[in-house]
Amino acid sequence: MTSTSIPHTTRFDRSVVRKTEHRPWPMPTAPWLMTQSWHNLLFAHWRVDASQLRRLVPTMFELDLFNNEAWLGVVPFYMTNVGLRAIPPLPWHSSFPELNVRTYVRVGNQPGVYFFSLDAGRRLPVEAARRFLNLPYFLAAMTVEDSGDAIVYDSARTQSPAVFKATYGPTGPAFTASEGSLEYFLTERYCLYHETRRGGPYRLEIHHPPWSLQVAQATIVSNTMAAVSGVATSGPPALLHFVRRQDVITWAPTYLR
Repeated sequence: MTSTSIPHTTRFDRSVVRKTEHRPWPMPTAPWLMTQSWHNLLFAHWRVDASQLRRLVPTMFELDLFNNEAWLGVVPFYMTNVGLRAIPPLPWHSSFPELNVRTYVRVGNQPGVYFFSLDAGRRLPVEAARRFLNLPYFLAAMTVEDSGDAIVYDSARTQSPAVFKATYGPTGPAFTASEGSLEYFLTERYCLYHETRRGGPYRLEIHHPPWSLQVAQATIVSNTMAAVSGVATSGPPALLHFVRRQDVITWAPTYLR
């Protein structure tokens, strides 16, 4: 894994904890657990057949549709400041690329994200997330280069044909999505849903400021991420958005009945 011009040393912005008025529901009362900073992120979204998602997503989670359409996202980015609350991040394990494949679900009135896969460039975070959260993390060989004008991203999962290779960057000014818009639906989500090893559902809450989105362009050279997860996509992404940085806190899972 290599990277250039990635701000490894930039401190986590703890003021995000005080910015809560935009949230669709109140912050959890339990103490938050972890910090993460996400850099140079691309939201690449495709419309997909809801019936194929329904076969893949556990039935305990309701598919969340926008105007009766289902969406799938492939999201590459670079992480820093990954660490537990009140414990300084470990230099080697707190910064690495990540690439996820996601769709949108809800439980009751709380919409969230469901991950088909999460690839990362560090073995320890992969093993920890698999062990403690049962999330479908995979180790990948990943390179990220920031030329200043564009991000060059290359990921190949170890022992799997899951690959993503693209050059992307912003093409417009930053904006905050309006509530009720498609951009808001796809990005302003404050939890993820998954299953425990015993098949029980859980919710993992997150918090961050509103997304500062920019319309983006991307040249995708190779992308088998959705196909490896069993989801068929057609043609180029319908929507592309770039995010320079997002600071995030996360909580421990809440187990649902």
